[in-house]
Amino acid sequence: MPGAYDALSARIMEAEGFEAICAGGYAAIGSMLAQPDTGQSNARDYADHYARISAAVEAPVYVDADTGFGGVNNVRQMVRAFENAGVAGIFFSDQVFPNRCGYLPGKQVVPVEQMLAKIKAALDARRDPDFFIAARTDAAGVDGLNAAIARCQLFMDAGADMAKPQGVDSIEDIKRVIREVGGPHMATLSQAAGAKQRSLEDLQAAGVVAATFPSIALFAAANAVRNVLRILKRENSLTPTQPHLLPLEDYYQLVGLKEQLAREESYDTSAAALARKRAAE
Repeated sequence: MPGAYDALSARIMEAEGFEAICAGGYAAIGSMLAQPDTGQSNARDYADHYARISAAVEAPVYVDADTGFGGVNNVRQMVRAFENAGVAGIFFSDQVFPNRCGYLPGKQVVPVEQMLAKIKAALDARRDPDFFIAARTDAAGVDGLNAAIARCQLFMDAGADMAKPQGVDSIEDIKRVIREVGGPHMATLSQAAGAKQRSLEDLQAAGVVAATFPSIALFAAANAVRNVLRILKRENSLTPTQPHLLPLEDYYQLVGLKEQLAREESYDTSAAALARKRAAE
C-alpha cells in the first residue's frame, strides 16, 4: 500500500495496479504545509485532504488519524468526518496530543484507559461496519516492547480491527507481536524510519498481511522536482528537462481529459436536444 500525498499521486498508484492505498499524516503535512509531521494540522484539514485523495481513485484508501484530535467526542467527530470523506479505514494512536511522527523523538503516550475509551468511541461512531479501525501504540519507544504488546492486547479486547505497535520493525519482533496480539498485522516501511533491510518476502513469511509505504511517493516527487528544477536553473533552458517530464499525452490520460471532454459533449448534446424539443412545441 503506497502512500499518497495528494490526489494525483493516488491516481498514479491506482494506474500502476496497486489494489489499496494509504495516506498518512507525514506525507499530508509535507505536501500541504512543507513542514515535518509534529501534529500541526487538524481533523477538518485532514478530512478535506483525504476526501480529494479518495475521490480520485476507486481503490480503498486507509488514512492516518493521529491521536483522534482530542478526547472521545473529538474521535467520534473524526470518524464521521473521515467516513464522509470516503476513506476505507483509519489508524490512530495513543500518543499525547499533539501527535508527532512515530519515528521522531520526544513521543509520550496517554494512560491506556484513555486510549481504550477512544477506541470505544470510534467503534460506536462508525456507521459502515466495513470501515476499518486500527489502533496504534507508540509505547515501544517509550516503555519497551512488552508494554506495547500489552497495550495492543487491550486494544483488541476493546474491539479494534487491528492493533499495531509502532516502531516494532524487526522480523523477530513482528513474529512475536503476531503470536501474542492476534488479528492482522501490517508492516510499515517508511523513509522516516531510515534504512532497514526487510524484504516483502520475509515480512509475508512472518505472517504480515500488508505493508504500507507511507512516504515513498512524497520522497520520490520531492527528489524529481528538485532535480528537474536544478537542470532548468543550471542550463537556463527547457530542452534538457524534457527527458525528465511526463509526456503530455500520458498526463492527459492520467487525469482523464478524454473522458471529461466526452461527458461535456454528452451534456451539451442532451441540453441542445431538449432546447430544440421545447422550441418545436
